[in-house]
Amino acid sequence: MDRLLEIKNLKTLFHTRNGTVKAVDGVDLALNRGDTLGIVGESGCGKTVLALSIMRLIPQPPGHIAGGQILFEGTDLLKLSEQEMRNHRGKEIAMIFQEPMNSLNPVIRIGDQIAEVLRRHEHISKQEAMDRALDMLRRVGMPSAEERLRQYPHQMSGGMRQRVMIAMALSCNPRLMLADEPTTALDVTIQAQILDLITTLKKEFDSSIVMITHDLGVIAEAAQFAAVMYAGKVVEYCSVDDLFDTPLHPYTEGLMASSPRMDTDAKRHDYLPVIPGMVPSLYDLPQGCSFQGRCPYTMAICREREPDLIAHRPGHQARCWKYQ
Repeated sequence: MDRLLEIKNLKTLFHTRNGTVKAVDGVDLALNRGDTLGIVGESGCGKTVLALSIMRLIPQPPGHIAGGQILFEGTDLLKLSEQEMRNHRGKEIAMIFQEPMNSLNPVIRIGDQIAEVLRRHEHISKQEAMDRALDMLRRVGMPSAEERLRQYPHQMSGGMRQRVMIAMALSCNPRLMLADEPTTALDVTIQAQILDLITTLKKEFDSSIVMITHDLGVIAEAAQFAAVMYAGKVVEYCSVDDLFDTPLHPYTEGLMASSPRMDTDAKRHDYLPVIPGMVPSLYDLPQGCSFQGRCPYTMAICREREPDLIAHRPGHQARCWKYQ
């Protein structure tokens, strides 16, 4: 087992006028070289903050990483200086951000933006960087790549901008790629193309991926392992096969039930089940299990103590009193 990334008891807090938000609260995760780990959950559960914590891009203030370890190839990223982290960021670890229109500079041509990453880390000439930027656009399937090199982000479609983000992230052949909702706001055909592209390039560049999404279909398509997050914590962690075959946590069961299925009776017009209630405020989480107010199996102990994330079968962990 070749461990690439290991996160231990990571805690990321945000201090606001309304109180302290525990956006990531004691997360433990691991990723082996060559694998894809999918992180799934509702909006606001801490997925993006987790990725930004790995990249050390948490805005300070109001946020800061309060504790834990982020071990990348055995090196704790939290102990690196800012200059040392810059050397890792973009070269060893890259990120595809959630909204490419907000992540790309609107007044700089696409080719120059990709070339900037290459010149920063590879120390090559401007012409060499532009040649490699053109090659990367071709490798990600950009139509009329040479023409796109000279265009600005607003001149491209959403799918094209996402391909630019992927080209930029992979330009320095990183060992770890963080993909934050890479198919959001794209139509289903382009979504499928982007997922196929990421999977193909992962094999070509021998990279590992942390795939962040709210879509279980993306997890089923692209990942080998999955972590389900709720209110800043991992509530279930297992292989993707186990997640879909035998989900353990009631929140995972709710996510599964609320997802449309192709094998249901087409003549039925029933509404999809929903998880009742709302995610609790991270300013004021309830005592005990944070899912207690929405869970059909709530017991007295759920309101008193928070369950631990423990293995209930080999390789399958869940945070629920139902199994303890």
